[in-house]
Amino acid sequence: MAGQTKILVVDDEENIRFAVSNILNTNGYQTSTASNGEDAFLELKKQPYDFVICDIKMPKMDGMELLRTLQHNRIETTVIMMSAYGNTDSAIEAIKEGAYDYITKPFKPDELVLTIRKAEERLKLYRENISLKKTIAMDYDFSAIVGKSEKILAVLNEIKKVASHKTTVLITGESGTGKELVAKAIHYNSDRKDRPFVSVNCGAIPENLLESELFGYVKGAFTGAYASKQGLFESADTGTLFLDEVGELPFNLQVKLLRAIEQLQIYRIGDTKSIDVDVRFLAATSKKLDEEVKKGRFRDDLFYRLNVFNINLPSLRERKEDIPLLSRYFLKKDSTTLKKRIKDFDDDVMHIFMSYQWYGNVRELENVIERACILSEGEVVAADAIPDAIKSGNSSRFSAVETGFSIKQAQINLEIELIKKALKETNGNKTRAAQLLEISLRALMYKLKEYGIE
Repeated sequence: MAGQTKILVVDDEENIRFAVSNILNTNGYQTSTASNGEDAFLELKKQPYDFVICDIKMPKMDGMELLRTLQHNRIETTVIMMSAYGNTDSAIEAIKEGAYDYITKPFKPDELVLTIRKAEERLKLYRENISLKKTIAMDYDFSAIVGKSEKILAVLNEIKKVASHKTTVLITGESGTGKELVAKAIHYNSDRKDRPFVSVNCGAIPENLLESELFGYVKGAFTGAYASKQGLFESADTGTLFLDEVGELPFNLQVKLLRAIEQLQIYRIGDTKSIDVDVRFLAATSKKLDEEVKKGRFRDDLFYRLNVFNINLPSLRERKEDIPLLSRYFLKKDSTTLKKRIKDFDDDVMHIFMSYQWYGNVRELENVIERACILSEGEVVAADAIPDAIKSGNSSRFSAVETGFSIKQAQINLEIELIKKALKETNGNKTRAAQLLEISLRALMYKLKEYGIE
């Protein structure tokens, strides 16, 4: 980076300008000089510089005034102040005003170079962060939600209308329909897009840890609390907190969540002092929460507080006309990631995709295409790269109903089949299996015992 770094040296003493420039040029930096703040400001208006090394005491416009002028005119550059020995108070004041660092005259060449290199690392991280935010924003703009069906266009319209407000949104739909993608689209198209987006899967964290993860705790609150810890509510302050699978939230925590949403205040475990938070709430569930309320498993007041604005995502079965678009979107993405030259599917594959029921929804389609890309060698994905279960049109949902007409029994059979499949996929790892099934570990353990699954 050194060979590309431009530095403006500003000092009213010519010997200082010469000495600093000489040290920096010797170390591969490109330098220009100015004898006062006014000339420096004019130079910075003409062309950008990565860094400005500026004396504090100068005629016409001193270093502090230059710093304020740059900020007022929104000229972005990293300013490092130079101060005479014994005048460090002014340099510290400059840092409070926005300068990055200061060096004290007289200084050693190594000290100057080290200060610049530290500033370079900071600048590199800053630029990477800006680039990452732009990439994230592009990944989660509306173009990432692929489809032209009437139902998905209605969803996009709802996202556009609600994104700019602080309204709490409840996103519902079957597993694999893209609820988190919608949540991120809402956040990254809101005025909070440059603020944190914090996601928590309420079913993936053990019940005894979930409260401390959400609200944090103070030192000594319980055995093992050796230091205070900030919770996810605080991490999301000024941004968005996404409560995924909120239907899995334990009943005793639902009242605490309700209080936090209504009052925008939280209490760390073991603390009596409240903490104010500015958070937008988005929640998602694959459960029918109104039915959970009737069964007494979910608080009605929390349900109504979350369900201010509901976005219901259609299953892939309900928008089959989007399958070709989605398939080619995933194919292009996976071909790039896997460094393949696959351009399309043959006609048989698309016929298979359109005939299959996709009970795993968009996630299942995405996984099938990634697998097909790995197996394919040519420019076209052929039918032999598609799993037999997809080609035959079979899904676990079909085999679950073969026992008769009982919906209750069919649901039990389906759950047993999916649990066994998840355990096989994870080599018996119950935590990972619960994540695949998108239920909590405690819910999985309960079902294993209930169904007698070893």
